[in-house]
Amino acid sequence: MVEVFVTLFVIMDPVGTVPIFLSLTSGRSAAHARRAAWQAVLVSFFVIVVFAVFGQGILNYLSISLPALQCAGGLLLLLVALELLTGKEDEPVAGSGSNTNVALVPLGTPLLAGPGAIVATMVFTKSVDGFTDVDAIAVGIIGVHVVLWLAMRFSLPILRLIRESGVLLVTRIAGLLLSAIAVQMVADAVRAFIEQG
Repeated sequence: MVEVFVTLFVIMDPVGTVPIFLSLTSGRSAAHARRAAWQAVLVSFFVIVVFAVFGQGILNYLSISLPALQCAGGLLLLLVALELLTGKEDEPVAGSGSNTNVALVPLGTPLLAGPGAIVATMVFTKSVDGFTDVDAIAVGIIGVHVVLWLAMRFSLPILRLIRESGVLLVTRIAGLLLSAIAVQMVADAVRAFIEQG
């Protein structure tokens, strides 16, 4: 349980998610931001559980390799990072659908339930040997998602404290960090492709 929790905690990085969450939910009401927090966690939890149970079968059926999944996730994150860096996310967006989209993509996946977390979960489930291991993996996954929700939920007071100029600064920093994460994901995928070839 501890190994699963620590591994997913490091990969999913609840603390590092906070500035990205703040930048993606800036300009929206506190109620919408709270909704985005729990929706993102639910989406992430659902994706992780589905891949834990059916992941290898899904990838085999679609003839998709893990590096391909990782590269796709990296490219998707890079698009989001460029929007944060260029300020396109500051354009007014009406309707609750935009909030739902933020919770689904990029927060729920691929930021939280990204290729790293998916692959780690699939590796843990491959080594399952009895109900004790299943319980440990389940508790680890649930524990990490509780921490993720708490980190995003209690980041809202920070948003009120730093005001609009602070949000702009956080947004640019988050875009830079997110672009670095995305490039690293793509680089890791390319390295894995080369090693497979």
